[in-house]
Amino acid sequence: MTNTIVIADDEPITMMDIKEILIEAKYNVVGEAPDGFDAVELCRKFKPDLVIMDIKMPLLGGLKAAEIIISEDLAKAVLLLTAYSSKEFIEQAKKAGVMGYLVKPVSEKSLLPAVEIAIHKGNEIAQMKSDAEGAKGKLEDRKIIDRAKGILMDTYGIPENEAYNRIRKLSMDKRCTMKQIASAIITDN
Repeated sequence: MTNTIVIADDEPITMMDIKEILIEAKYNVVGEAPDGFDAVELCRKFKPDLVIMDIKMPLLGGLKAAEIIISEDLAKAVLLLTAYSSKEFIEQAKKAGVMGYLVKPVSEKSLLPAVEIAIHKGNEIAQMKSDAEGAKGKLEDRKIIDRAKGILMDTYGIPENEAYNRIRKLSMDKRCTMKQIASAIITDN
């Protein structure tokens, strides 16, 4: 599958050059925006792997747009392009959570490695978030099952492993999850 990219820059020639480099490198440019506002909207629509965005743009600048895109999880990664390399902009970019910062003029030689790294890091972070959500869900399930085990242990005076086995057997018999059985036990008590 080809990685999807949104480009945002208020300079049409720069945007065209970047798009051409990316298309030649077999990336899928799904949208182009002249400002940060449109970039955010394109990200809401396409959920791209990467947004390449200028810092200084009308209506909504790249740094604010990056903050929105990252906080709302609208793209896996943001790469900022700018003519500015001051410490202040770099600090703001770090706070926004961007994956890269390229100073214009941009060449194929500097753009493509930055794009690859940003996409790779974005995918790694997305996987970590997914793993964390999975672990959180399992922990919540475990808490519910433990509560139900406690109810069974108190109600029937049985040991913990027997209470667990009852929940497990009911889940197999009813063809549902142990969490569903545990939730029913808790609701009934």
